[in-house]
Formats: sequence, C-alpha cells, structure tokens
Amino acid sequence: MNQNLSSYWIFYTVANTGNISRAAKELYISQPAISKSIQKLEENLGCKLFSRSSRGVILTDEGQLLYGHVKDAFENLSLGEEKLKRSIELGVGHLQIGVSVTLCKYMLLPYLKEFIRCNPHISISINCQSTNETLQLLDDNKIDIGLIGKPDNLKNIHFYYLDNIEDIFVSNPDYLANLQKRGIPQSKILANSTLMLLDKNNMTRQYIDDYLQENHITAADYIDISNMDLLIDFVKIGVGVACVIKSFVSEELKEGSLIEIPLGIPIHQREVGFAYKENQKPSKSLQAFIDFYENFKPEDKKC
Repeated sequence: MNQNLSSYWIFYTVANTGNISRAAKELYISQPAISKSIQKLEENLGCKLFSRSSRGVILTDEGQLLYGHVKDAFENLSLGEEKLKRSIELGVGHLQIGVSVTLCKYMLLPYLKEFIRCNPHISISINCQSTNETLQLLDDNKIDIGLIGKPDNLKNIHFYYLDNIEDIFVSNPDYLANLQKRGIPQSKILANSTLMLLDKNNMTRQYIDDYLQENHITAADYIDISNMDLLIDFVKIGVGVACVIKSFVSEELKEGSLIEIPLGIPIHQREVGFAYKENQKPSKSLQAFIDFYENFKPEDKKC
C-alpha cells in the first residue's frame, strides 16, 4: 500500500458525506487540510477521485472503484474491533489442543465436555496426532497444550499427571481356541500369533517394541494399524492378537468377548497427562483450561 491509512480514512469520510465541509467537522480537521490530502492521494494514484457538484463532491468512476475496496477495508476493521471488544468483555478465546485419536476419545472428551459447558466463549481446536507429533507441535508453538503419554525427556515441558494406562495383549476366544488346538502353550501365544500394533510413529508402539525386544519375543506376523479403535475392532473379529490399553476394553473383558493374554513379565504402566511449554506465559484461554483440569474430576459435573 503506497498511501497511509489516514489518507484513505479522509477519502472514505469525504465520499460518505459528499461534502468537504461536513467531512472536516466529522474529522475535526480544516477544510484545506482535507483538500490537500485528497489532492495528494489523487496525484499519487494518477487519477481524479472526486468531481465537484452544486451540492459538494461526487465520486468519479475511478473513485467509485477505490471506494468499494476502502469501504470493505474499514468495515472489516470495525468488525475486528467489535469482535475484540466482545471477546474481552465475554472472555472469548481460542484453545488449540494436540492429542492422539485414542486419548481424545477415551480421556480428553470428559474434560472437554465440561470445560466447554463452563466456558462457552472459548473455541476449541483439536489437532489429532501421535504423542511424538504433539510434542513437536508444542515445540513449534502450533498448539497450546497436549494430552500425551509422559515421555522420557520433559525438557521445557510442564507435565500434569492425570492417570496411569496399562498396555495388555488381548484376543477373541475363537482365535485362542485355534491356537490351543494347534498345541501352542500359553507362554508362546505371542510368538505364534499375528500381532496387531499401532504404527511405528506412535509412542505406544515404540514402548511395546522395546518390551518385545527386551523379552526376546518375535511374532509370526505383524500388522500395523493406525488407531486403537481399529485395533479393537480387528481383534474382535479374530484377525490376531492386539496390544491395547486395558481400561479401553474393560467392557469387552468383562463380558468375555475379549480375553487378556497372561504375560510372564507384565508391561510397565505409563503416565498420561496434559503438557504445555514452561517458558511461555499461558494465554487467558490456556490458563482457564489449566485451572479447570487441575480442579476437575471426571465424575464431577460442576464448573
């Protein structure tokens, strides 16, 4: 933009009033100053913007073209000011959360449901990524907070513990019955099964791979699956043995549609919680969310 904003504001006011003297009164500046500003704007743009009439001034064709764009610009500015004012008055804000699809469905939703009810003027954006990718988004300042499995390195990250999760291997009864018919002992089930695991970019997969390697377990076959829900669906129809989070299949274990595979050495439980950068002052929206989850219990229904 070659002209300063005040020149366009003067042009806009003159066009609206159709009279230099009335524009001068609205702007609290002299008529000569307005005339000089319009003249300079016309010289810089290389065209006449107004022509004189008996009632004042009217826009030329070129002036009409410019006026349409200037009008949109100033109306957008006014709208932005109004939205900003309203957001300050009502506490309107925006919160960006990073979380895996699995943790989003099974852990984040109870918090979000009540937070949104208590803070209806804060809009929420959800970025569904793995824990590793969520940590990268935090580092790049592309999200405000993440719900993650606790990593080994928490450098510059504030981690708020929510709960432990327990990884287990499960299968449906028919798949286990077929293994037993083949004479596969319980201690060799994993080595003789098709193991279904989350994809290799997932922190859970890396954790399970370490467990399998440490315990010298190599399966007959592997299937990588993108999310926990699909893992559960696949194991229900008897594709193989899946590694899932125990609390996420509690109903299936209770009703017997899935059976937990006993392990000689159990998989250590992992911590899950909210994480945000330590070296940045939280926005009002983030601080509201922090205050909320530090005091909220999923069984509670109070703001």
